[in-house]
Amino acid sequence: MEGRVSKSIKNAEVNLLFYFLTLFLSFFSRKVFLSNLGAEFIGLQGTLSNILGYMNLAELGIGSCISFFLFKPLQSNNRFEINEIMSVFGYLYRCIGLIILSAGIIISLFFPLIFQNSDLPYGIIYFSFFSILGSSLIGYFINYRQIVLSADQKGYIVAIYFQSANMIRIALQIWLALRFKNLYIWVVTEFLFSLLGCIVLNWKINKEYPWLKTNKKEGKKLLKKYPTILTNTRQIFIHKIKDFILNKSDEIFVFAFTSLKMVAYYGNYTMIVAKAGQVFSSILDSTYAGVGNLVAEGNKHNMMKVFWELMIIRHFVAGLLCFSIYHFIEPFISIWLGPEYILNHTILLLLCLHIYISTSRGVIDMFNHSHGLYADVWSAWTELGINITVTLVAGYYWGISGILLGKIVSTSLIIVIWKPYYLFHSGLHESIIKYWHGAIRNFGVSGISFIIAHLLINTLISCKTTHDEYLSFIIYCLEGITIYLFVNILLISFFCKGAKDCYNRLWRITKTNK
Repeated sequence: MEGRVSKSIKNAEVNLLFYFLTLFLSFFSRKVFLSNLGAEFIGLQGTLSNILGYMNLAELGIGSCISFFLFKPLQSNNRFEINEIMSVFGYLYRCIGLIILSAGIIISLFFPLIFQNSDLPYGIIYFSFFSILGSSLIGYFINYRQIVLSADQKGYIVAIYFQSANMIRIALQIWLALRFKNLYIWVVTEFLFSLLGCIVLNWKINKEYPWLKTNKKEGKKLLKKYPTILTNTRQIFIHKIKDFILNKSDEIFVFAFTSLKMVAYYGNYTMIVAKAGQVFSSILDSTYAGVGNLVAEGNKHNMMKVFWELMIIRHFVAGLLCFSIYHFIEPFISIWLGPEYILNHTILLLLCLHIYISTSRGVIDMFNHSHGLYADVWSAWTELGINITVTLVAGYYWGISGILLGKIVSTSLIIVIWKPYYLFHSGLHESIIKYWHGAIRNFGVSGISFIIAHLLINTLISCKTTHDEYLSFIIYCLEGITIYLFVNILLISFFCKGAKDCYNRLWRITKTNK
């Protein structure tokens, strides 16, 4: 088990390091690119990437499905089965790559219509698009084997090679933009580094797994041996497409029920939430492959023990994130953009509730994936239907608050109530009462911690803090977070299931890393 923990920690450390490095570089590079290459060219890159993102919908499900099928043979070191599964994966990805290439060529025929109002020459538009398309197709035709690293808890290797290449690329593009201000050079650099990253990563994969040999032609025949791959892929696709639609519909609904200005205002909130959430997801998502390995091992006692430890961590992070967003996002926006950009307080409250559900659900999702539980496709359609129905009604009357209410109602019924039942009934084969016995404690501790810390902040520090300076804001944040952490950790220690096991594991990790 400690091997899984150490790999998860390594994945988290690498992801977190590159998150902060690329975060700084991204803000700096965007300013340079806008100033030297022009806002229209940068907008073109974003538009073309979004077009490609929609074409990549064809992939939804296959990567997740293959990672599930790899957990058990990796755990038992069954190299023959791994090679067979990867051959199937290579064949499927080649098919998807050809579909995306064909779709890209067809869509490009309409560029004169799509970009008819653009001042950029069609030469750079086509050159940019096919460079981006080529970079994407590298992953489908050549670089698909990296999934073995992720399933084997070695995602940090992918992060190190890709993110290092990405940072070098951005630094070089900054210099080239300042030196030459040439759009074609910028695009060529983008593509060449994608190709270089692919070559280097494949060299590393060959070094890590010299026995890994795939045969795409055999992969087509092997599909008959693994018919559940296509079955699971179709099921996962429905769940993924539901998530895609729900995530992409926010701005459309906000525009439909309010105004274009409110899209920008709400976008400020969601951008801050996304950046804050990425910090935690860099750490929490690093345990995905570890859970898959644990389930493949089949030790029920260890499985339930780790489940409750991860539940504590997820609810702890969800509570901290909600508390921080609720108390600190408004003063931050006031300093950053001005008080006129602050939205109705009800919107903030509903946003925090949605954040809590989305963040705390991670453990259930991990264990469902690790058990291959995707057959409940009805739940995806039900969640989508409830969300759209409530949003259309509530959004008409209450605007953004109604849109968030649609998310909360649909996720509460499916994510909070159904998904745990599905896992405990069909995966863990335990009574759902055991789940709620522990889960209610987690929900209760987070809620009580929020209320107590909120009252303490208003009593002790809110009157001492002014929000017109960054320094006073930082001090306010540190004081508020300290109070919340003290209250929450104290309550977790006394009331949450698995708290002792979680603290013991964290203590062992701390001692090991000293």
